Amino acid sequence: MYNETDQKNLFNDLYKKHAPQVLRMCMAYTEHTAQAQDFMQETFIKVWQNLAQYRGEARISTWIYRIAVNTCLSHIRSAKNKIPDELKDDFDQSDDVSGVQKEQNIRQLYRAIHELAETDRLIISMVLEEIPYDEIAATVNITEGNLRVKIHRIKQELTKIFFKYEQL
Repeated sequence: MYNETDQKNLFNDLYKKHAPQVLRMCMAYTEHTAQAQDFMQETFIKVWQNLAQYRGEARISTWIYRIAVNTCLSHIRSAKNKIPDELKDDFDQSDDVSGVQKEQNIRQLYRAIHELAETDRLIISMVLEEIPYDEIAATVNITEGNLRVKIHRIKQELTKIFFKYEQL
């Protein structure tokens, strides 16, 4: 489908455009930044390996996000029976109080997202990335109407979880 140079150029463009969103999506599946980066890297390895097989039935971004989700879920399912290590603080310490508070809120949000069901994690991660609803619906294989209802319920659940952490 692509010659080698075209494939390299396309891949580089895809990586530049989608890597930040894929990383943040992966962060919803793990509290460890390094592990999320590993998931992202593995996602793009799979994108590279399968780029020639991309059929164009969905947007390429939807295809990439689906690969990312499957990669994260695969690792999580295989690690489910393992006892997790102690949570480590992956955020740098800062003298800036507002910066510290912002990092704490981000960490708290990711902890809350991590408690959601797998599909809900995917949906809210994509919403946070401002991915169009039609693309999110296609990725999780539901209607846009159903998606809007799910998003509303997810936001309610996230609010409860977020404030639970704030009270600790």
